[in-house]
Amino acid sequence: GPALAPLVFGVSAGFAMQRPKDLGSPVYGVTLPEGYRDWKLISVAHEAGKNNDIRAILGNEIAVKAFRANKRPFPDAAVIVRLAWRFQSSPRNDTVFPAPQSFVAGPPINVQVSVKDSKRYAQSGGWGYGQFENGLPNPDAGLTRACLTCHAKLDALDSSADRVFTAYSH
Repeated sequence: GPALAPLVFGVSAGFAMQRPKDLGSPVYGVTLPEGYRDWKLISVAHEAGKNNDIRAILGNEIAVKAFRANKRPFPDAAVIVRLAWRFQSSPRNDTVFPAPQSFVAGPPINVQVSVKDSKRYAQSGGWGYGQFENGLPNPDAGLTRACLTCHAKLDALDSSADRVFTAYSH
């Protein structure tokens, strides 16, 4: 009874303390930000080809202010979240329109997170990355490292973008 209470609490606290680390992406330790689905929309995108997805790019308040002011490099604590869904036609909507023309977000694919921290992520141009499926980080460190590879290629092409592909859509 009462003698076990401190032991149970201690074990629970130990698990709670480990949990955020377990939910972090490999390489960078980026976590899925709480409340990100309520963040402001920065832009949308469609990737054709192999990806064939539709994307929404959201930002926390720091990122949104930087996007709107066209401030680069982004300030530390800016967080950008990219949500992706299968890009698919909508037979239901197309029955209403005069021709097949409606495309919508289908099943979710993943969520990618970029976190600006110029000290913590100095080795990767100031950005940490993570990819999440069903709310959990993808454990593939090679996939996470590939984020840096593409973002660094963008930097070589346009260093004024601060390794961010998305522009603010007004």
